Amino acid sequence: MEYTINVHGRLIDLSRPQVMGILNVTPDSFYAGSRKQTEREIAERAERIVAEGGTMIDVGAFSTRPGAPQVSEKEEMERLRRGLAIVCRCCPDAVVSVDTFRPDVARMAVEEYGAGIINDVSEGDVRGAFGGPSCDGRAEETEDVPEMFRMVARLGVPYILMSVRPTVGDMMKAFAREVRQLRDLGAKDIILDPGFGFGKTLEQNYELLAGMDLLTEMGLPLLVGVSRKSMIFRLLGTTPDESLNGTTVLNTMALERGASILRVHDVREAVEAVKMFGMLKCK
Repeated sequence: MEYTINVHGRLIDLSRPQVMGILNVTPDSFYAGSRKQTEREIAERAERIVAEGGTMIDVGAFSTRPGAPQVSEKEEMERLRRGLAIVCRCCPDAVVSVDTFRPDVARMAVEEYGAGIINDVSEGDVRGAFGGPSCDGRAEETEDVPEMFRMVARLGVPYILMSVRPTVGDMMKAFAREVRQLRDLGAKDIILDPGFGFGKTLEQNYELLAGMDLLTEMGLPLLVGVSRKSMIFRLLGTTPDESLNGTTVLNTMALERGASILRVHDVREAVEAVKMFGMLKCK
């Protein structure tokens, strides 16, 4: 589909899928290759994402891996301030996304560092940020507008709305309501993320991928983040370090089913998958 998003007045064309590289300024993200702590490590990771063809850098300062210790909002902000200053300095032309579920953290990142996209793993509900019971698809429907929705609408930046619902049907019902809430607030650019690995069993992750093309009926671009996740290494009996091949396979399947953005640890391999997929579409 033909999609564009407006990032601070710059139109990003998503008709050709884009690759978003992951940069975690945390000590405990599940994949060691994405953890960057020193100024040099952060700068080198950001520069490598761009050099390998990534057009977006997703900076996170709060690990959402199962069992990870939670950090305070103050600590998340301190980590992000340091990381964003480095990324913006060394890669000024890259689109910077910030991975956070906290409205005030989103505001800081946009207002102080010009972050262009907010990537929210909580579906607007911090209680369900890690796929918890408050957002498992059985919770009572509510018309209460999440504070994060109000914040991103006020900031005027594209918003990645990730679902923790377990099935495509539940997901589409929730997305329909949430997109309407966002539109009513004036939010313009909304990107949907099925939320692989969040609030879903191994089997549900693959059922979701099989039917993911149904989400394109929402008329919005889709972001897919399966990179080195447990749905790969649990199925294959391996580890995150051994999950690159499985990641590329699933990324290709996601492209076939309508993904507009791939969020990945391994940028070069994802860019190659996009390029080869594009040749198929040309025939």
